[in-house]
Amino acid sequence: MRWENQSSMSEFILLGLPIRPEQQGLFFALFLGMYLTTVLGNLLIILLIRLDSRLHTLMYFFLSHLALTDISFSSVTVPKMLTSMHTQKLSISYRECISQMYFLLFFASLDSFLLAVMAFDRYVAICQPLHYTTIMRQELCVSLVAGSWFVCLIHSLLHTLLLIQSLRWENQSSMSEFLLLGLPIRPEQQGLFFALFLGMYLTTVLGNLLIILLIRLDSCLHTPMYLFHSHLAFADISFSSVTVPKMLTNIHTQQLSISYSGCISQVYFFVFFAGLDSFLLAVMAFDRYMAICQPLHYTTIMRQELCVSLVAGSWFVCLIHSLLHTLLLIQVSFCADNTIPHFFCDLSALLKMSCSDVSLNELVILTEGGLLFTLCVGGILGSYVRIGTTVLSVPSTKSLFKAFSTCGSHLLVVSLYYGTAAGLYFSSSSTSRDKDMIASMMYMVVTPMLNPFIYSLRNRDIKQALEAFVNKVNFFK
Repeated sequence: MRWENQSSMSEFILLGLPIRPEQQGLFFALFLGMYLTTVLGNLLIILLIRLDSRLHTLMYFFLSHLALTDISFSSVTVPKMLTSMHTQKLSISYRECISQMYFLLFFASLDSFLLAVMAFDRYVAICQPLHYTTIMRQELCVSLVAGSWFVCLIHSLLHTLLLIQSLRWENQSSMSEFLLLGLPIRPEQQGLFFALFLGMYLTTVLGNLLIILLIRLDSCLHTPMYLFHSHLAFADISFSSVTVPKMLTNIHTQQLSISYSGCISQVYFFVFFAGLDSFLLAVMAFDRYMAICQPLHYTTIMRQELCVSLVAGSWFVCLIHSLLHTLLLIQVSFCADNTIPHFFCDLSALLKMSCSDVSLNELVILTEGGLLFTLCVGGILGSYVRIGTTVLSVPSTKSLFKAFSTCGSHLLVVSLYYGTAAGLYFSSSSTSRDKDMIASMMYMVVTPMLNPFIYSLRNRDIKQALEAFVNKVNFFK
């Protein structure tokens, strides 16, 4: 987000390694060989671990993630260095520099976390051999890896945002914040709406946390469907937490400003968790398709490794997706008007405020964003068309009831999420700002709040787990 009078300087010069001109070819071949060895060697390790069932242990599970991280870590810097050596073009654009810094920090810290996790795994294996299988359960290992990815994501994003702040050029405008107009609420209604939205937010957080807790504690819920459900619950908590706390603060204090870095962070995490919600709903639809249409092969296809890969892949794609749109937004220039007609930093609202060319931003939203949206919606619709075809081909009350009980909750959540989002983004351009905010509130606040109720009220396994949890709590009183 660059202001109108920002410097035109838009690239840096990388001096590179202190290599003499006559040695360029030798060092280029040397570093190219080392890079290819790194990539091919680590890819071979990942391939062997995936193909050999004897290597499907926790130690090699961590090793495969470390190998992927090593490939990514080298790929952040070495290809650019080789290109600069070969072409003698030492420049790197502002956007590329920020991206390189982000991924360098991300994969460097992920390397450190994974090495620490592997050390803990070896400690338990050697010092606690009798308790190894009970301590190092699959759920704990997945949580350790996923937690490492998430912590490193936050770590690298924090430093990148601080770097963006410090790289403002000397003649940049002193304007460093936006004003969020917020919801159209009358002054005498502020207290009522504050209490209402606070209650809805707390219900969202506590309800989804309860779902996650029940799934973790009840061994009967340690299935692929509930693994995906627990990640969806976490995504719902995070999705609401991106915007609602700031909105509540603005209602309570009447201070409508949001800082430059705060606005960038909000756009990044909003795009990230919105995309993650969509991907997880698509993965859950695929899981239901396999359970109903391929029941005999379900356990062999929906293995733990595939489920973890689907979830990790969703996180990684959404990470790239949100980073791409955020980096493009950083390049946009703004005029004197810094008022956002919304209760959060909406990407489309910010682009409308720009006084620079945003055609690239709009093109990426249309192509890349449209592709991911089509992929998710197409996956969901395709899965349910196949489910419907399979169920109707064997018409019986029992099969219909089983399919409805298996898919009803998920289908209702999908309808709520995509129905409200479609109502916002596919409505006519004449739709008022108030209606846009109401639609945003529906899929950003109301839908995540209803999800725990939908799953708990319509799901027998969740009800039984909740009853067992309550009975256990009462037993210890």
